[in-house]
Amino acid sequence: MVALPVRAFAQESTTDAAAAEKAAPVAAPQQFSFDLLTEEMRLLSTQPHVTAPAPEGFLGDLDYDDYRLIRFADDRARWKDEETRFRLAAFHMGWLFPEPVRLFEVEGGMASEMLFSTDDFEYLNDLADRVPEHAELPGVAGFRLNHPINRPDKWDELVAFVGASYFRALGRNSAYGISARGLALNTATAQGEEFPRFSRFYMERDTAGGDSITVYATLESPSVTGAYRFVITPGTETLMDVTCRLFFRQDVAELGVAPLTSMFLFSEKNRAEFDDFRPNVHDSDGLRILRADGDVIWRPLNNPPQLTGSYFAETAPRRFGLHQRDRFFDSYQDTHSRYERRPSLDVEPLGDWGNGNVRLVEIPSDLEANDNIVAYWVPEAPAKAGDAREFAYRLHWGDLAHDSGEPLAYVFETRSGHGGFAGVEVQQGTRKFVVDYKGGLIGGMEPDAEIEAVVTIANGEITGTVVEKIPDSDIWRLVIDISAADGAVVELAAHLAGFDRKLTENWLYQWINAA
Repeated sequence: MVALPVRAFAQESTTDAAAAEKAAPVAAPQQFSFDLLTEEMRLLSTQPHVTAPAPEGFLGDLDYDDYRLIRFADDRARWKDEETRFRLAAFHMGWLFPEPVRLFEVEGGMASEMLFSTDDFEYLNDLADRVPEHAELPGVAGFRLNHPINRPDKWDELVAFVGASYFRALGRNSAYGISARGLALNTATAQGEEFPRFSRFYMERDTAGGDSITVYATLESPSVTGAYRFVITPGTETLMDVTCRLFFRQDVAELGVAPLTSMFLFSEKNRAEFDDFRPNVHDSDGLRILRADGDVIWRPLNNPPQLTGSYFAETAPRRFGLHQRDRFFDSYQDTHSRYERRPSLDVEPLGDWGNGNVRLVEIPSDLEANDNIVAYWVPEAPAKAGDAREFAYRLHWGDLAHDSGEPLAYVFETRSGHGGFAGVEVQQGTRKFVVDYKGGLIGGMEPDAEIEAVVTIANGEITGTVVEKIPDSDIWRLVIDISAADGAVVELAAHLAGFDRKLTENWLYQWINAA
């Protein structure tokens, strides 16, 4: 196994034992490369998983209230006084983060550990009296990188890795929302979910002082080990080129590659269930899949009455991701959360991923603090003990605005309500869906153009459809009325067509008649 970097301590002098003190710990550099890290994790996969012991002392005593009183000291940021486009700060161990994460810096093919102590943090109020001074920490909970992404004179937070294998990033003018993970294992399955964690990170800055930084990570769990590489380039869209090399200790019932995690509470589709002054509350409002042939799927997100999972069979998809399409403040009216600034996140496979499924998991939630949406790629071949897998992909973080020059009109909004006609008694088991398509070739057509709706349904019945153009706009509206039995899980698909071609994205939706 490749030797881990270790901490070297100077020996005490014997000339004056009474005054002898140990010198401050320093990190002993060790040879490093992604291939060496990969081999280390391959060998580790042949050994049983070991969980780090619970922290002792004040670290083990920290609770939620204590943790809120801890801040990283700004003047202790790594690389603060160097010619670099990045600065690094750490998150403190304790509370929800009991296992130490170790950080290293890579220069010239050598890795040296970044050591942290209580001197690197501010402890507020009476917590300061309970924390030992100058105490070396066994590790941290994670880290964040700052970069002048929005203004040259301001070091904005760009990316953060903290908690299990979670991380999130920002494009220009974005505000934190959606997260990604290193790996998803058995999410929403009978086997019970397993959460791998990143246990070590290695930072390699661009020696030319450029705008990219490379982060390497080790992933560990009872079922799998892995070596990861993230090449991070900030911009209007912040890009991460990810390579993960996985080694399986055990069979995995469902492997989730490039998992995304977000929040959807309510929108125009289900706002009646929430007594809230805001019209919408969500970090993402839809799953978008760009298929290999250029066709596009748009699946608006749900906050369902029960746990649901949807599988979208694909062969070598070009992109998939969770998007926040609605970018208007008036749609949210939230001056604090600023949901209109939450980034969209796309996964762009690099290389041929072959056959598999994009899986969407939607979890019932009554609080916006809960991340209740998960999406990831499920390879066709299940992962077995002893397998080695490698995946490469690019993550796109930012607005990901729709290209108005594309030929297909996109789903601008989805609304729903009780079925039938306004002003008459509501019939149970009915539902009306209103889908607005914007732009594309269809946007400039006249209202009398011969446009048809292509609608299919499973586990229900279509009772009516209407297609019309909204006056003085580039929006075409499709209205669908359906009926279904109590408890039915209804699957809908629709697009507009005409002139011997498809004119819009494919709108997909799942409705559970829980009445």
